[in-house]
Amino acid sequence: MALPQGEHTYVVAAEEKITSVMVYTRDMLVLGDVANKEAVRVSTWLRTASVPKYIYFHDANILSFNSGSQPKPQQFKDLHLPTAQVVAFHIKPPAHDPLDYDPQEPNRKMEAIIALAGPFRFEGYVRMSQQTSLEKFLEVAKEDFVSLYDVEIKMPSVPNIGVIHVPFALVRTDQVSFSPRMG
Repeated sequence: MALPQGEHTYVVAAEEKITSVMVYTRDMLVLGDVANKEAVRVSTWLRTASVPKYIYFHDANILSFNSGSQPKPQQFKDLHLPTAQVVAFHIKPPAHDPLDYDPQEPNRKMEAIIALAGPFRFEGYVRMSQQTSLEKFLEVAKEDFVSLYDVEIKMPSVPNIGVIHVPFALVRTDQVSFSPRMG
């Protein structure tokens, strides 16, 4: 599903930027543009103190998966989505932020995982201490969202949607099921 092309119908305030993002809820996929301050790193936005109660989308496209039939796209010029409904979030590829960690940091590992978020399957990696397990990592995680890296996103029930590849995504720890994976 592509975002509308051409001129946008909204104005960006000074010191703001527009970023196309993809948001997953238990039964929807939302693609749209969000406005943030230039200094905000959009890929980690939902882990900051500046996260809003509602995410305000411009030019939103929605696929709803709760009808039992093939999802049909809906378009909205403006959409306000409660942030509490977000189970996963990332910048729309091919755009991306630089990764949020130092790859040379000692005593860290990338644990291969599967995260199930509603009808979506996220296959990627969680960065954690070499001395911990996925179970312990999740038990002590204090943030609402955990970072996944080198992620493939699929929807097994609607395979014609294809696979989305992103270098970085956030998933809500209390609404996602996690499983270790081989490889």
